[in-house]
Formats: sequence, structure tokens, C-alpha cells
Amino acid sequence: MLYTDEMIEELNILAKYNLATTQEGLKIHVSSASPEVVAAAERLYAKALISQSDGGYLTSMGREAAEYAQSLLSIIK
Repeated sequence: MLYTDEMIEELNILAKYNLATTQEGLKIHVSSASPEVVAAAERLYAKALISQSDGGYLTSMGREAAEYAQSLLSIIK
């Protein structure tokens, strides 16, 4: 199975979270974000990885996913 464009958009959002703190979230502005980013955030919310459909905070499962995504990114850089 290869990464799809949709998966990459989701991974890009997870890579933006600051894992050093649980007090910092993301806000995706529908008016300025691309439709692909908005849709990716909605999918992450539907998968219970983030707390709001427009970003918010990582859930416990989302934090784990973000850790993996960020680790993979640092390895392949």
C-alpha cells in the first residue's frame, strides 16, 4: 500500500503539532486553508485523532500517531 495524497495531508497536519506540550493545539482556518487541508483535518477528527474538526488538540491516540509521523519525517529527512 502506498501513501495517498489524502494520507500525506493528514500526516502533514500531525507533523505540525508541538509534542513538547499538551497545552498547544492547532487552528485550521477554513477561510485561508486549502480545501485539502480542511478535509484532512475533518478526517483526523472523524478518526478521533484530534479534538476538533478544525484542529484543536491531539487525543491520546492522535498524540501517538503524531509521534510516529514526526519520527518518520525526521528519519527520512
